[in-house]
Order: sequence, then structure tokens, then C-alpha cells
Amino acid sequence: MKLRTTLVLGTALVAMAVPAFAQDYGKHDGYTLRVKLIGGAQYEPLYAEIPKWEAATGAKVEIVSSKNHFELDKEIKQDIAAGTLDWCVGSNHTSFAPQYGEIYTDLTPLIAAEDLAAFVPLMIQHSTVDGRLVQLPRHSDVSNFFYQKSLFEDEANKTGFKEKYGYDLAPPETWAQVKDQAMFFSNPPDFYGFQFVGKDEAVTGRFYEMLVANGGAMFDDNWVPTFNSPAGVESLQFFVDLYEAKAVPAGVPNYTWDDTGLGFGSGSIAMDLDWGGWSSYFNDPANSKVAGNVGLIRAPKGSGGKRTGWSGSHSFSVTEGCDNKAAAASFVTFLTSYDNQMVEARKGLLPTRTQVWDDAIAEFTAAGNTFSADTMTTFKASMSEDAFTPPLIPEWIEVSNVLWPKLQAAIVGDMTAEEALNAAQADAAEIMKDAGYN
Repeated sequence: MKLRTTLVLGTALVAMAVPAFAQDYGKHDGYTLRVKLIGGAQYEPLYAEIPKWEAATGAKVEIVSSKNHFELDKEIKQDIAAGTLDWCVGSNHTSFAPQYGEIYTDLTPLIAAEDLAAFVPLMIQHSTVDGRLVQLPRHSDVSNFFYQKSLFEDEANKTGFKEKYGYDLAPPETWAQVKDQAMFFSNPPDFYGFQFVGKDEAVTGRFYEMLVANGGAMFDDNWVPTFNSPAGVESLQFFVDLYEAKAVPAGVPNYTWDDTGLGFGSGSIAMDLDWGGWSSYFNDPANSKVAGNVGLIRAPKGSGGKRTGWSGSHSFSVTEGCDNKAAAASFVTFLTSYDNQMVEARKGLLPTRTQVWDDAIAEFTAAGNTFSADTMTTFKASMSEDAFTPPLIPEWIEVSNVLWPKLQAAIVGDMTAEEALNAAQADAAEIMKDAGYN
């Protein structure tokens, strides 16, 4: 469903019969719930379910904004500055939530205890800021490694790669192997071995997870930024080297999530580190040129022996000033319900309710959909063994905002990796000092 900037779903879609919900979402006849939701190809199938909540409760939902998360974050901050938080429900993320202060209410007294108990405990923990459950997790987010199987099965590729690099061509276990393979497969401007997001918190997160995998850390125990370490230089140099070698598209400094997903689906990218929400798209012949040719493994390891695994959860929050918190809580409970998490799991998104993991895998297996069953199994393993969040502090996005332009400058050759990280570290250290950490 394509969402316009402003859309009242209750009047835009045909009236539906009241569904027989096992859960009572309450009655809110005549009320219009104003919401701001993340938009994008992998997020919007859930919104097609909203008329069911409207029919059950008698309320209407007005989507006053639908944008990618970075643009939505800017808009929410503008609302805070202007004092125009005149909406009730907003898309959120565990990485973003700590920065918003107290604009979102504690959901604990508003959500039934049995509902909260159905979520993966770690996801609820990550959704809690300063002891307050400020968001209900929609789906989780961690990346694994997609690749075109035929490239690794081709005998000429196997021979040529072995001759050039001295080891067998196989799906990569390490990021050093990814770099070799990306350079080997690339044939610009028609085909590229790899790609990456290159702006906003997206590239900060990619750098951060590579830093951790290479044995480094963003901060020391006193919250002094330490990402300009040798491990940090090594991590940033990975992206610089691929860009300089033209092993990634020239446009990657401006890429965010939709660009990488659509890029791999176009058939012009050999390998892609991406989240589970794209998996069904990648294997759908109506949309993707790599359908039937998609391999998937857990993310490779860095030089520190750890897999990359930057993680968090997309979520929904209720504003403190909402004029009908009961309706808003009912709505976010509906959007994160078992049935709706199954809707999203069928698209490859990673559930936050414990039962949905097992039921989705069982459903895929029973239907003979081995690709989706294997995808969910792979992501389940990475979520339990490889996933780690960024520091859940209010200053994370502010630090990211001084770091990512410097990462970008190094990638395009305006600064060396060491220069870029030293400059960003100085700015980040001032942020943390001003916040009272040291």
C-alpha cells in the first residue's frame, strides 16, 4: 500500500467487517488517532492491517507523516522544538529512543502484563530507557550476509580466484575474505562485488559493528570515545579500500537502507550485508533479478574473531501528551500482536514475540518454503549469538552526527581514515564531556 503524506485510512479504504479478535482492543468510537510512521517497502504491509483495528474499535487512524527513519527523526525533533507534538503514536527505534527525553510515555501501566510477557525479554529490556518502557518492539534488526550463489558455484570463478588469492572461493567467513571477493567479482560500472550504506546513522552503525568485530570499542569505561584506535582505522579502511577500488557503486556515500536492498535485488551486486526484511523481496521473481539464486550465511567475522551484529528493534511509542492514551496503547498493542508479527515474519522481518519465531519457521517448513525457513533459522541464530546494540545513551545520535560525515569524508578520499577518526573523536569527546560523562 503506497502511503501519501497525509492519509486517513478509515475513509480511504473500504469498510471491513469487524474481525473476531481473541483480544479486546476496546471501543473508541469516533476518535481519530494521529500517528507518524516509518515508511518504506518492507514496513508498509503491516499498515494494510490497520483497518481491522479501526473496525474493531470504531476509531480512525490518520497517518500524518510517513518517511524513512532518518527523515522522521528530524521531523520529530522539529516538533519538539516547535512544541507541536500534536500526534499520539510514532515509529521509534531502540537506537533512537534514549535521545527523546520524556516525550514518550511509560507503556508499562498501559499494556497488559500477559502481552508484555509474550515478547523476547531482551527486546523489552532494550526498549526500556531509565526504567521506563517507552516503546513496544515491532521487529528486530540484525544483518546477515546475502550473496549470489551462482558466482560461487562457477568453475571459472573458482579457478581464477584461487590463482589470484591462493585460497578456495567460498561464502566468506571473514571480512578480509569479503574484501578479496568484492574486488574479484567487480566489473564496474555494470557489476559490483559489494555495497554499503554511506550516510546518517546507517554508516555509523556499519562502522560501529565492524569496529567491535575487529576488537575495538566506541567508548572506554569512562565514556571517552575510543573509536580512533588501530581497530577503528582498520574498520574504516575496509570501506575506503572498496570505494577506491570501485568494488562498490560510486553512489554508496549517499546510500541508506532501501538503496542497498534494491541494489542487491537488481542483480548488479554480488554480496550484501542486509537485514531480514529484504529476504522475501530478494527471492521474489516478480521484483528481484536474483530470485532463486540467493545464498545466506551469518555475518562474517572481523579480525577480532567476532561477527558483525549491530542490532536493535523498530518499535512504536505513545507521546506523553496524547489525548487518548488508551486508544494509542490499544493501537500499538494491535500493531505488535501475534497475528501482525506473523504478517511481518512472512515478509522476512525478525519478530520480537517468542512464539512467532518458532511458528513462522514451522509454517515455512510445512509449506515447503525452505528458503524462508532457512532464513528465519539463520537470523534466529544471529539474533541470539551475534547481536549487540549500540550504547543505549541519549548522546548516541549526537555522537553519530559528528562521526558519520567524517566517515564519509574518508570514504571519498577527502581525509585519511586516521585523520577522519581523530577529528570525529575530538568532537565526540566534547559532546560526552558537555553531557557530564567525564
